[in-house]
Amino acid sequence: MPNIKSAKKRVKVIATKTAQNKAAKSALKTTIKKANSAIENNAADKDAAVKVAIKKIDQAAAKGLLHKNKAARSKSALVKKLNSTK
Repeated sequence: MPNIKSAKKRVKVIATKTAQNKAAKSALKTTIKKANSAIENNAADKDAAVKVAIKKIDQAAAKGLLHKNKAARSKSALVKKLNSTK
């Protein structure tokens, strides 16, 4: 445990930011899983689910939660999977 006041504050701030990042990443993964399951089940709203997932991936990349190349790879995989069902 730190003794310096500024270091104590950093510990609190980092804990808060870690919780926010973890929640955002979890929500992103849930959205991607929903899109994948919609594609696999050939749901009527699979296009909409993929569109939402792509938007969330872009937002995560903009916030720095995902690397831009991982975001591009994830989006490409989703669209490729969607197009293979058509």
